[in-house]
Amino acid sequence: MGVHLPEDFIIKMKELLKDEFEDFIKSYEENRNQGLRVNTLKISVQDFHDKSPFTIKKIPWTQEGFYYGDTDRPGKHPYHEAGLYYIQEPSAMAVGEMVDPMPGEKILDLCAAPGGKTTHIAAKMNQKGFLLANEIHPARAKILSQNVERMGIRNTVVTNETPERLAQRFPGYFDRVLVDAPCSGEGMFRKDPQACEEWSLENVAMCASRQLDILKHAGSMLRPGGRLIYSTCTFSPEENEGVISKFLNSSPEFEVEDIQAYEGFDRGRADWIADAAENIEKTIRIWPHKLQGEGHFIAVLRKKDISEGTGGGIERASGIARVNRKYLHTSLDRKLLKDYYHFAEEFLSFIPEGKYVLFGEQLYIIPEEMLALENLKVVRPGWHLGTIKKNRFEPSHALGISIKGEQVKYKLNLSADSDEITAYLKGEPLEAEGPKGWYLVEVDGYSIGWGKLTDRILKNHYPKGLRWKNT
Repeated sequence: MGVHLPEDFIIKMKELLKDEFEDFIKSYEENRNQGLRVNTLKISVQDFHDKSPFTIKKIPWTQEGFYYGDTDRPGKHPYHEAGLYYIQEPSAMAVGEMVDPMPGEKILDLCAAPGGKTTHIAAKMNQKGFLLANEIHPARAKILSQNVERMGIRNTVVTNETPERLAQRFPGYFDRVLVDAPCSGEGMFRKDPQACEEWSLENVAMCASRQLDILKHAGSMLRPGGRLIYSTCTFSPEENEGVISKFLNSSPEFEVEDIQAYEGFDRGRADWIADAAENIEKTIRIWPHKLQGEGHFIAVLRKKDISEGTGGGIERASGIARVNRKYLHTSLDRKLLKDYYHFAEEFLSFIPEGKYVLFGEQLYIIPEEMLALENLKVVRPGWHLGTIKKNRFEPSHALGISIKGEQVKYKLNLSADSDEITAYLKGEPLEAEGPKGWYLVEVDGYSIGWGKLTDRILKNHYPKGLRWKNT
């Protein structure tokens, strides 16, 4: 399948790639590769492999990643609605691997929508620590929040802020910061023809300027000793080696870290830009003519710890923590949550507890490490538990999809190929036997939502906005 490439882009790439140019151009005549990443918060890679209804093949650089066949439709399967996987471009999965998050850390994904890299990071954190996922565009921030919910993630706050405002709130706070920068999208031309139409040399220059500004704010939010990961889906040296070199040349406290290059990965090119920073060749380039994936660039930078050789860094870092502690929320009074506790005692085998916060009637548990929510545009303040209504509590979809069958008193398990699961996903009531009350609905043993049983009819509580259409 051919792609109509901009003439200026062809001229530019021919000059850069020289002998490789013909192989590069031929890659646009091939179909793009499609991938999905297993959500290990809900299912192990082996279990998914064993029960996958798709034709899948391993992606070499991501343990959780698989290519799927041209005729497969994983977005139209109940397992997708249950959050067992995230559909993601294969090369993009390399970024989450380079972030290399650890459970318990404080991590920022600064340009996070639609959520592929956020959900990858969150799975590796295994619900431990604090992940702040930010997106500056409101509509995209909403999509990001929906994907965080579908994957059953509990420890993530979603904001709709500018990098500048977040930098004011979180100076020197995070262990790792990811900047998956908005770019000219050259690496996605095969996937997204509209990116071809919007591309221009002027847009490349505009993107590079914006990326450098975002990167500077991101760097200020990183603690000494922390890691800053920068990625784009473009080939442009101006937006890749150029931005990183300008940042490093003006920020001597940062240095390039060497990262593993898998087979088919290339390194950064110092000869493609002026004033290349030291070790710029340790960055990563991913090319569609060298592996099964689209174009990407990844750089991992380390913020030098000022305590190295001076003894001052630990004291300074703890000083930041003391200053920020004044922003922490206090838990809500238990009396205010009596209907929530009554629900949990009646229908759950555990009580989700933590730092509670109410947004109107909506009850959340926010990560302990989250600073003040005041004066921030918050889309999702944490783990959504449900709605506190007059004399009753109604559990949220986010609660249902993030817990397991053994954590509830009542459940209804449906087969992925059954008429019942299709009816449930369309919002229809189901016939069922058992005590009245709230039931966790599962597909092949994996939570997918709630239903409420009364008089042998399970009233459907699958969210209206997610329901399958009658097609």
